[in-house]
Amino acid sequence: MADLDRFAEHLNFSHGRGVTPDGAHTGAAGGAACGDLVRISLRVDSNRVSAAGFDASGCGAATAAGSAAVALVHDEPLLAAARVGTAQIAAELGGLSPGKLHAAELAADALHRALGAAARAGAAISPDPNRALVAMSGGVDSAVAALLVARDGGEAVAVTLELWADPENDAEASCCSAHAVRVARSLAHGMGLPHFTLDLRAEFRDGVVEPWLADHGAGLTPNPCVRCNGHVRLDAMLEFADALGAGRLATGHYARRSADGLLRAAADPAKDQAYMLCALAPESLARMRFPLGELSKPDVRAIAAEAGLPVASKADSMDLCFLAGTGRAAFLARHGGAPERDGEIVDRAGTVLGRHRGHHGFTVGQRRGLGVAAAEPLYVLATDPRSNRVTVGSRAELGTAAVRVRGATLHRPGAEVEAVKLRYRSQAVPCRVGAELAPGRHPQLELELSEPVDGGAAPGQAACLLAGDVIVGWGTIA
Repeated sequence: MADLDRFAEHLNFSHGRGVTPDGAHTGAAGGAACGDLVRISLRVDSNRVSAAGFDASGCGAATAAGSAAVALVHDEPLLAAARVGTAQIAAELGGLSPGKLHAAELAADALHRALGAAARAGAAISPDPNRALVAMSGGVDSAVAALLVARDGGEAVAVTLELWADPENDAEASCCSAHAVRVARSLAHGMGLPHFTLDLRAEFRDGVVEPWLADHGAGLTPNPCVRCNGHVRLDAMLEFADALGAGRLATGHYARRSADGLLRAAADPAKDQAYMLCALAPESLARMRFPLGELSKPDVRAIAAEAGLPVASKADSMDLCFLAGTGRAAFLARHGGAPERDGEIVDRAGTVLGRHRGHHGFTVGQRRGLGVAAAEPLYVLATDPRSNRVTVGSRAELGTAAVRVRGATLHRPGAEVEAVKLRYRSQAVPCRVGAELAPGRHPQLELELSEPVDGGAAPGQAACLLAGDVIVGWGTIA
């Protein structure tokens, strides 16, 4: 059959057009911006796509691409369907010109949104001890993690989370946008891996963004990554791993596990991310693997380059994913977390030194951006959401030798705690916790520091309790 005939067959005799199977989950892509819209509906039963249908509007290529996507996945094993992407849809249509390839991309986006939702609800694949779900963001770290899982003899299945969508964001700079999902899917398929998309936007807003907004309004300095990793993102992927029969979840984090199954710092202290994972429960951690834990960033890039991965030299994403392309103050104002209002900057005695546009723009220990001229450097000592006042002072005034922690969890007895890390990039500070404290949950802990911390302890940040390089507990600075 000629290429044109294959396109015409899908256009004129479409597979499943107008069909929405009972119990199906639907994914959509396109819309007003491009004029084309593709909706694909799938039902997954156990390990197979048992029913599929689609609808499309706009150009004929969108209809043909929707039909091709349905034809490729209907009645296929779930992991085989997860290997279908833009290239496979275009090939099913006999090849597409650059002007029509966009339709295949939309169909692939819609297909994978439907596939992830349907698989999350209906998949039950037999467990395979060699299968691992790999969290892929589209960057070099997660790609190399997937590569190392496969080299170790495992079957790697990729998953990417769509966590946030905001027209004010820079989608290309975010690791969790629809654009990032497309990049990660293309990368996974290029590596020969099945790929799933999980839409966790509602869970992310409720479990991460809304508390982040509320904490800022209350004068705290929250760490959304600790909350996301500990209570939203990784738990959802572990649950999805169960559905796919994968006993392990591998990520591109720079971290390790101790002999007794606790979180341990990475071999490369410059890239260590264990702090951001400190809220993980031990039972979740037991199923996780960190293939990059013994590697440095140059090692990872060299492995990627040797394997010919297109992301070998891709720059790291540095912003919070939901702040990519927008500032914190603008985001807070836009989403109602903390509207701008005039307030005072004062010293310990209450003398007014300057003014500001909202206490939420400041954090304990901050030096830059205060807008106050003084003979010596000033630092934020405290913020008061009720009075909207920001108190500043000298570095010596900032120091503290005791830190109160709320909602704490100890994995080992308090007597084993040797140090605490009070910020992601800060050095650990020797400390003591009550020696009589047993492992478990504690509403409040008092940490006695061996020396005052000049950088201050910002309420809302995570406090990581350490024994050597092992995280033996954590809590939130109160």
